[in-house]
Amino acid sequence: MRVAVVGVQGDVEEHVLATKLAMKKLGIEGDVVATRRPGVVERSDAVILPGGESTTISKLIFRNVGRKNMAEEIISLAEQGKPVMGTCAGLILLSKYGDDQVERTETKLLGLLDVRVKRNAFGRQRESFQVPLKFKGVGTVEAVFIRAPAVVEVGRNVEVLAEFERYVVAVREGSVIGLAFHPELNAEFGDTKIHEYFLNASLD
Repeated sequence: MRVAVVGVQGDVEEHVLATKLAMKKLGIEGDVVATRRPGVVERSDAVILPGGESTTISKLIFRNVGRKNMAEEIISLAEQGKPVMGTCAGLILLSKYGDDQVERTETKLLGLLDVRVKRNAFGRQRESFQVPLKFKGVGTVEAVFIRAPAVVEVGRNVEVLAEFERYVVAVREGSVIGLAFHPELNAEFGDTKIHEYFLNASLD
């Protein structure tokens, strides 16, 4: 199995390490590759979009290198039913609809999740926090929110996986998973439950 981690910005190495550990726990052989250019995602079995600054990431993945761009490859992978996971800014990019900030910055979205997201729903960087969260099909996980978005509208085919306060913070539509928090930060403590859930999506 090959998992690609979009490496243009954010917790790239943390996702690589978390995915490798999750694969080891599940007995899955394969590679985890961070990439900044087209050509790797299209040859992968799954892809992760880390957090970061959504406008910047959007510009980089939609930018053509030759005749290709990473955005088209991510969309193609999802259309093939292969697992795609976005965390924090990655959730924003996977969504079909954004809020005023998304529209004002003209951030192009991938449109793979039939949801509407709100950027910075929980405040700025200094208002980051960590809470135990009930995650459907997984159990309780420690969720780290950093300048986190949230889902404010959900389409009929979207499954809600987790909620916090008045917001939806984890969703799934087919093999596409979007999280408002940062599960990769738990891997240093040996907790890879979310990445295991993501990898198992390829078996569903």
